[in-house]
Amino acid sequence: MRREKITCLTAYDAPTAKLLDEAGIDIILVGDSVGNVLLGYENTLPVTVEDMLHHIKAVKRGTKNALITGDMPLSAFSQGQDAAYRNALKFLDAGADAVKIEGTEHIGLIKKLTSSGVRVMGHIGFTPQLEGKPSVHGKTVEDAEKILHSAVELEAAGVFAIVLELVEKNTAKAVSASVSVPTIGIGSGPYCGGQVVVTQDMVGLYQGKVPGFVKQYADLGSQFKKAVKDYISEVKSGKFPA
Repeated sequence: MRREKITCLTAYDAPTAKLLDEAGIDIILVGDSVGNVLLGYENTLPVTVEDMLHHIKAVKRGTKNALITGDMPLSAFSQGQDAAYRNALKFLDAGADAVKIEGTEHIGLIKKLTSSGVRVMGHIGFTPQLEGKPSVHGKTVEDAEKILHSAVELEAAGVFAIVLELVEKNTAKAVSASVSVPTIGIGSGPYCGGQVVVTQDMVGLYQGKVPGFVKQYADLGSQFKKAVKDYISEVKSGKFPA
């Protein structure tokens, strides 16, 4: 039987979440990418738990059907496992249906959460919270085996899905075939069980550098800018309001 691919996009506010939800997206990821996409940071590292709670609540207000997954930022783990566990519960209280945790460094926390009934999405390959410049993982046999081991470890810990970010496509294929939980790729080729990208990248609204693996389905940024320029022109000329 052919399994239907999982679709996942990011949202950080109610209007965007509502549009994604009504379009039929499966999972809305409230990513810590809010840091560089919306908050003006150079990367995700400065994002706080309070930032994430604010945006999760907004997304919840716009969502009826999609599974809302909150990305636990690096700061969520700064005070130890017990504090991180409480932070995850705060995400659920704010409206998230699940949390996403990068890497396997917090495997004990993942086990504690899943054993308590909390849905956790894993994330391996390139992990922005733990690494610097993006790079493709799994290109060597040794690295591929490491990623496979991490995936198996996450599955055993009880995650419901695993994000594979910037994983070489054949390694991603091998990982996807080796675990029973779905893999969701971002820049990891066509063999994953689903795909996720940043919505602003996909529709041309992000003003920074867009990853090369992203397909741009629209250029809303240019349309937005043209609309603003037309407004400025008409106000200055007196054409608006008529």
